[in-house]
Amino acid sequence: MKVTVIGSGYVGLVSGACLAELGNDVVCLDVDPGKIALLHEGGIPIYEPGLQELIQINVASGRLRFTTDVDESVAHGLVQIIAVGTPPDEHGSADLQYVMAAAHAIGSTMNEYKVIVNKSTVPVGTAEKVRLAVQQKLDARGLKTAFSLVSNPEFLKEGVAIDDFNRPDRIVIGADDERAIQIMRDLYAPFQRNHERLMVMDIKSAELTKYAANAMLATRISFMNELANLAEKVGADIERVRKGIGADQRIGYHFLYSGCGYGGSCFPKDIQALQRTGEEHGMPMKILHAVEEVNRAQKNVLLQKITARFGDNLEGKRFALWGLAFKPGTNDMREAPSRALMEGLWARGAHVTAHDPVAMKETLRLYGDRHTLRYADTPLDALHGADALIIVTEWKAFKSPDFSIIKQRLKYPVIFDGRNLFEPSSVATQGIEYHGIGRYSSVA
Repeated sequence: MKVTVIGSGYVGLVSGACLAELGNDVVCLDVDPGKIALLHEGGIPIYEPGLQELIQINVASGRLRFTTDVDESVAHGLVQIIAVGTPPDEHGSADLQYVMAAAHAIGSTMNEYKVIVNKSTVPVGTAEKVRLAVQQKLDARGLKTAFSLVSNPEFLKEGVAIDDFNRPDRIVIGADDERAIQIMRDLYAPFQRNHERLMVMDIKSAELTKYAANAMLATRISFMNELANLAEKVGADIERVRKGIGADQRIGYHFLYSGCGYGGSCFPKDIQALQRTGEEHGMPMKILHAVEEVNRAQKNVLLQKITARFGDNLEGKRFALWGLAFKPGTNDMREAPSRALMEGLWARGAHVTAHDPVAMKETLRLYGDRHTLRYADTPLDALHGADALIIVTEWKAFKSPDFSIIKQRLKYPVIFDGRNLFEPSSVATQGIEYHGIGRYSSVA
C-alpha cells in the first residue's frame, strides 16, 4: 500500500519505518528542510533504540523515502497519516495549528480519493475540524473528490516504540464508513495473524481513548506517589504495599512504581488538554487536577530530602546525578524530574555532576555551558568530589553498582534514590545512608 506520513518526528518516523518494514511504499513529509537533510544523510533527529538502523534498511530497499514536497507526498499515498506535534498552547489546550496545516495541504493538493488518518493526539472533535478544512479547500478548487476521515491514535512508549508498533496490545480505528475501515484493515493485516487486535469504533470515541489511556496511567503514578509519601509518615514500605495490591488481578503490577514524578512529551500535556476539554464542556476533571498537582509536588520530594539532610543552604556542595532523561530508553528531557531537581539545587547554591547514557547532549542544548553543571562519561566518574549521589532515572546501568566505590568516592556516603532501585537494608550493610521514596530511610 502507498502511505504518506505527514510529520517526521517521533510518531511519524516510527510509524513510517515500521510500515515500510512490512512492505508498504512509504513517503515521510516534513516542512523542516534541516530534518529531511539529516534523514537523507542517514541520521535521525530523535533517539529511539533500533530506529536509525530500521530507517536505513528501508531506505536502502526503496520502501521508505523523505521529502519536503507537499505535492509529491499528497499525490503518493492512498493513506495520508497525520503525525504532527500537538504541543500545549498558553491555556493548556492541544495546539492544533500543525494538524490543521496538514489538513489544508491535503485539501489543496489531492485529486483522488484519500483516507486521512489522524495519529496525532488531539481533543475530541478534531476529526470534524479536519474534515471541514479539507472540504473547504476542495470546494474552493471546485472539486467533488471523496475522502474519508479516520482516527488511529498511537500508543507508543519511548524507548520501546518499535516493539510497541510491531506488537500492539490493540489497534484503535475510529471511522464512520466501511471503505475506510476496510483499507485500515488491509494496512494492519500483518498484525492480525495471531489474534484480532483491531478495535473499530466511532471517531470521537477513538479520539477520547488516547487521552483516557494516558490519563489512567498518569493517575496510577500519582496515586502511588501520594501513597508512598503517606507510607513514609506512618512507617510503612511502599514496595511491600505495591506487591500487596498488585497481586490483586483487578489492579495488577503495571504502573504501580512510586518515584520522583512523571515527565515526557505525553502525560503532562495530555492531562492538561483533557482538563481543558472538560472545562470547555462544563465538566471540571477533578481527579486529573489532583493528578497534576500531586505530580508537580512529587518532583520536589528529592530536593526536600536533600535539604532535610544537608540544610537549605547548599553553597559549596556538589551532587552526583545519575539520570537526566524523564525515563530510560530516551533522550527526552521534556518535563523531566531531573530539571526541577537541578534547578532547585542551583537556586540553593549547589553544583551538579551528571551522567546519562543518552541525554547529556540534549541537556547541554537546554542549559548551555554553565559552571554549575558538569557531565561525566560514566556513572562512577560522576561521584568524584560529590557530597552525595542522587538517582533520578532508572537506567539498567545504574541497577547493580559497586557500592564500595560509591562509598569511597563520595564525601558523605549518602544516596537519594528517586526510583527505589535498591533495597534499603542492603545498602545500609555497605555502610551507606539511603533515602528512597516511600521506604525506610537507612543510616549506616
